[in-house]
Amino acid sequence: MNKEIVRDTFFLSLKGKEATKEDMYVGQDLVDTLIAHADRCVGLAANMIGYQKRVIVFMDNKKPVLMYNPIYLKKEGAYKAVEGCLSLDGERETVRYQSIKVEYYNEKFQRRIKTYKGFTAQIIQHEMDHLEGILI
Repeated sequence: MNKEIVRDTFFLSLKGKEATKEDMYVGQDLVDTLIAHADRCVGLAANMIGYQKRVIVFMDNKKPVLMYNPIYLKKEGAYKAVEGCLSLDGERETVRYQSIKVEYYNEKFQRRIKTYKGFTAQIIQHEMDHLEGILI
């Protein structure tokens, strides 16, 4: 279901709670909402649509990819970036990494480990910040 984008900075600053198989509907709502905003959005975190869960979605080669409970295993190649956010006005500076290795559960709740680079890695980092209540 396409959900309304949350702009409440207090709610967005709360850390997400671990997702379970019972939370898989959150992933579908994230995908639906990302597709509805595809003209100006490349990723979303669950708190951006009102769920305090550790779930993100991002576009990778024009396909939405879900991650439940993602964690970093490795980060390499720090650089400065300027980013905007669908939930916030304006842009802010932050530090990102060119390459990240992430452990997560996929759309079938199967454990995966994958390395991402470049802009896709940047999107994932932005959405993972949301899971920690970090507003960029």
